[in-house]
Amino acid sequence: MDLSLKSTSGKLLASAALLGVTASIAGLGTYGAFTSTTSADTSVSSGSVTIALGAAGADNRLSVAATGIVPGDTIQRAVTLSNAGDQNLARVALTTTATTSSKLDTDPANGLQIAIDNCSAPWTESGTAPAYTYTCSGSTTSVLATRAVLGSDVALANLASLTKSGTDHLRVTLSLPTAADNSFQGLTSKLNLLFTGTQRSGTNQ
Repeated sequence: MDLSLKSTSGKLLASAALLGVTASIAGLGTYGAFTSTTSADTSVSSGSVTIALGAAGADNRLSVAATGIVPGDTIQRAVTLSNAGDQNLARVALTTTATTSSKLDTDPANGLQIAIDNCSAPWTESGTAPAYTYTCSGSTTSVLATRAVLGSDVALANLASLTKSGTDHLRVTLSLPTAADNSFQGLTSKLNLLFTGTQRSGTNQ
């Protein structure tokens, strides 16, 4: 009877020991994995889009006012437009608004008209302020055909400044049509010309 009890006790201890060994082997399997790592550094920088007008003087006469105009008069002003960023542009557009408005700018047919031409070389300036005139020693192309002075996001053509580091020599001409009648006398308009450059289309880099 005593021997039977001892035999049962020994079997229980052996089973417990076997379970302990099995659990220990399972634990080793969970953490025993081969690994390898590698890495690389990369740098990404953004470009800049900058369209700029020339400094005051012969490179930018846009701020020179004109007074006493009558029907048939023209006002010529030279300005340098350059792509000072490091990216090509998809387009350059002009928005003209009036900060002080009158019939001079609100009448699209008989009010002020605007046209812009581009010279392949800097314009040769003649006359004294404010009655400047300009001649081109190179070739001339039209950037903006004659239209009403006010306009929003009007696309400009034939510009070298679409390319990074490109520069354009522009002549902006304002004119008052001969059809302007007595209702245009004694009026004042103050105009703001805003040139906007738009980035090129996205590409694979």
